[in-house]
Amino acid sequence: MVVMGLIRRLRVTQRAMERAMLGVSLLDRIRNVEIRRRTRVTDIAQRVAKLKWQWAGHIVRRKNGRWGPKVLEWQPRTGKRSVGRPPTRWTDDIKRVAGSRWIQAAQNRGTWNSLQKTYVQQWTSIG
Repeated sequence: MVVMGLIRRLRVTQRAMERAMLGVSLLDRIRNVEIRRRTRVTDIAQRVAKLKWQWAGHIVRRKNGRWGPKVLEWQPRTGKRSVGRPPTRWTDDIKRVAGSRWIQAAQNRGTWNSLQKTYVQQWTSIG
C-alpha cells in the first residue's frame, strides 16, 4: 500500500531531523523513544492524519456550489472494469472510521471532531 511506504518515509525523515537537532549520530545508538522524549516533537504521521481529517470535514462543509463536495460525491460511469483490486481512494480510510455516510457526519462538527482521535490512531498504526 502506498500510504504505508509514505508514512514510513516521513517517520524516517523526521527521526533524522530530530537526531540532527540533538547532534546525535546513529552510531550513538540512542533509541527513537528517547530522542522523541528529548525533542518533544509530535509524530509526523499523527499530524498528517489530523490535518487530512480536518481538511476532509472542511471541504465537505463548504457551500455555494463549490467543486470540492461535488467531486467527493461523484461516482464514475459504469462500464468495463479493469482486472484486479480497485485503487484506494482518498476517502476510503475516512469511510472506514466514519462510515459510508461520512459526508453527513462531517456536517456536525461535534460528531466529526469526536471521530478524529479514532481516525488518527487507526491511520498512524498502518505504518
